Amino acid sequence: MRNILNIVGGIFIFFGLVWILQGIDILPGSFMTGQLRWAVYGSATAIVGILMLVTARRLKK
Repeated sequence: MRNILNIVGGIFIFFGLVWILQGIDILPGSFMTGQLRWAVYGSATAIVGILMLVTARRLKK
């Protein structure tokens, strides 16, 4: 369970950061580029990923 949460949490953080960068027009090349709502969605996704990593760390081995 810990491994799954770590992997999924890492993926969520990665995609969240990509969406943030596209939403604030730093990473071009998508329909999301320059649309602030994708930066908000990315922030929420990255926060969920961080919470998954924290939860995985608190689980017993």
